[in-house]
Amino acid sequence: MERRTFIRNTAIGSAGLVGASSFSPFSAQASNNEKVTPLIGNRFLTLCIMIRTTPWEVSRDVKLIKQDESKFHTLKVVRDLREAFAVNNPDGRLTWGFTLNALEDKRPNYVDIRKYIVECQQKYGDEVTYFPGYFPALYLPRERVNREISEAIQIISALVGGGYPPKSVMGGFLSAENLRHLSEKENIHVAHGVIWSQHAVDGGGADGSPSYPYYPSKEHFCKPAQSKTDFIDCVNLDGWSVDFSCARVSGGIRGTNPFNGASSRRGVGPIETYCEWGLDIGQLGVMHTQSLHFDKGFALNGFGWIPNIWEATLVKKPERKDWGETFCLSAMVKWIGETKEKWPDVKFVTFGEFGEIWRNHYSDNEKWNYKFEERGLGIGNSWGDEDIRWFMNKSFRLAMVKNWQQKTPELVYDFTRYDLPAKEPADPSPEKPNKDWSLMNRMNQKGIRMQDKPVALNDLKKEDKDLIARYYPELF
Repeated sequence: MERRTFIRNTAIGSAGLVGASSFSPFSAQASNNEKVTPLIGNRFLTLCIMIRTTPWEVSRDVKLIKQDESKFHTLKVVRDLREAFAVNNPDGRLTWGFTLNALEDKRPNYVDIRKYIVECQQKYGDEVTYFPGYFPALYLPRERVNREISEAIQIISALVGGGYPPKSVMGGFLSAENLRHLSEKENIHVAHGVIWSQHAVDGGGADGSPSYPYYPSKEHFCKPAQSKTDFIDCVNLDGWSVDFSCARVSGGIRGTNPFNGASSRRGVGPIETYCEWGLDIGQLGVMHTQSLHFDKGFALNGFGWIPNIWEATLVKKPERKDWGETFCLSAMVKWIGETKEKWPDVKFVTFGEFGEIWRNHYSDNEKWNYKFEERGLGIGNSWGDEDIRWFMNKSFRLAMVKNWQQKTPELVYDFTRYDLPAKEPADPSPEKPNKDWSLMNRMNQKGIRMQDKPVALNDLKKEDKDLIARYYPELF
C-alpha cells in the first residue's frame, strides 16, 4: 500500500492550507453502492467538527455560557479545518455537527458555512447532522429533546436536499428515551449518546457505560440492554477516546504544572492534549491513546476504533493566546499525518457509517466482549508505573490495575454490574438540571465513595466472582 506524504509543518495562506491535497471526487450515491465494510479486521477513526453560536448551547434559548462565538465561525475557518483534515487524508470522511442555532442563524457567515458543508456532503460523503451542545439530557425534559431532535433533522434534510437523512445524531448525553425516539420515530440507529468516563466535568457527567459501542437499555442509557424487551435499536457511541489511566480521576482537575496535574479527559481531544501540552508532547498523548486501540486493542478485539470531536472555535479562539490561528490547523495536520503513517490502513469514516458497520456485525449485546490493556504514558496522570486491564461485556465492566515496577498485586478498581436494575434521573429543566446521570453500583473507577477503594479480585462477593468467572475463568 502506498503511503501518502506525512507533513509536519504546514504554512497557512490566505486561501487556506498551502500544499493541501485536492479532494478526490466522491458522491454519496457511489458510497451507497460500495460493498459493506466489515467491522472485524479494520481500524476506524470517526471525527466530528462542531459548529455552534455560543458555548454549550443545548437549545435555541438555553445557553449555558452566553458568549457570542459568531466571530470565531467563518467560512475560512471551516474550510481551513476541512482542508487540514485532508492534507494527508484526501479520501477521509467526517461528521459535521450543528446546534439548532447554527442551523438557523441568518448571519452571512453561518449561511456560507452551511452552503460549504452541503458541498462537502455531496462531494466527499461527509455527514451533516444535529449536535445539541453535549448536555441536553442534563438540562432539558426528554420530550423537548425529542421534539428538537426531530426539528433539527427536518432542517438538515431540507438543507442538504434530495431527501437526505443523517445516519447518526451527535448528542453528548442522550437519555434512553431520546435514543428510543431516534430509533423508532426517526429511523436513526446510531447516536453519540454517552461521554465515557466523564464525571464532574463541565458541570456534569455520566460515568458507568462501556467505552465501545453497545445497544442501550430502556432503563438507563449507560446500561447495555439485557433482553429483547429491554432493547433499544440505537447503537450508543462515545465521543472521545480517553487514556484509561487518566480516566480514573473525577473532574477536569489540573495542577499548576500541566505535566504533573491530573485530568480525567486526556486522550485524543485537542483541548486536553495539544492546547495544554503543545504540538509535540500533545501528540505523544494522542498517539499513546490511539495505540491502546489500534495496536493491543486491535489484537484483543479484532478491530479498533477512535472517536474524536473538535470544536471549530479552536481555530480562531485557541486555548493558549500565544499560539495563534495556525496552531489548531497544524495540530490537525500533525495528528492525521502521523496516524496515517503509523496505521496506513485506518479508515476515516463518519460516526453514522461506523455505527452502521458495528450494527451490521452485532445485532444485539450477546457476543461483543471488549478487552483493553494499557501501560501508562508517564506524563500527567497517565502513570507510567501502572498496568491497567479493562473487560467489558453485556453483564458488567471490570477494571484492574497493578504497579509493575513495585510488583504489587493486581487490584479491582471498577466493577459495574449491568444485570442489576438501573434508573435515570427524573426530567430536568434549565432551572433545575440533573447534572449527574452516572451508573454506579458495586465499585466505580472515580473512587469517590467508600466502597470504591480497590480490592483484590478474590475479595469481591461470591456472587460477583461467580459472574466474572462465567466470562473470564482465566482470571481465577
